[in-house]
Amino acid sequence: MAGGGYVILTYNRRVALQRRTQEAWSDIQVQMKRRYDLIPNLVESVKGYAGHERSTLEAVVRARAAAVADQGSPNAQAHTEAALQQSLRGLFALAESYPQLRASETFLALQKDLTDSEDRIQSARRYYNGSARDLNIAVGQFPGNLVAGSFGFRPQEFFDLEPEDAAARKPVPVKFS
Repeated sequence: MAGGGYVILTYNRRVALQRRTQEAWSDIQVQMKRRYDLIPNLVESVKGYAGHERSTLEAVVRARAAAVADQGSPNAQAHTEAALQQSLRGLFALAESYPQLRASETFLALQKDLTDSEDRIQSARRYYNGSARDLNIAVGQFPGNLVAGSFGFRPQEFFDLEPEDAAARKPVPVKFS
């Protein structure tokens, strides 16, 4: 009976960790959708002031479309999210060139909403990654890994938006002329 009790407790703990991780992933997706919904308004706001900056605006639209369409693994979505963040940085850099745009109440409100969304995504990502870590530890530890493996529990991917290659981690050189 003691062995059966251990299996039941171990199984139930893995189920709870798995559900928590799934819930955390769902929260990330909700926050990303909120951000995706803001982006078209932001692009339209910038287009009114900087419509001739077509390539930057199109890059944001393409990156948003790719991110919305990506329903893959956390790792796959991290790549499309990183591309979206990069294009948004370009959009905000472009906005710096247009003082009237930076002073626009609509643009400022959208920028604030987008910043709030980014903060929520970051918070949800930290919670998800913590939940995935806890599940991965529980799935990998002996002797619980024997129970986890026999019931099909698998480690979860982390949702990491940072680039993985060593070149991307190097500091950007700054040169003064």
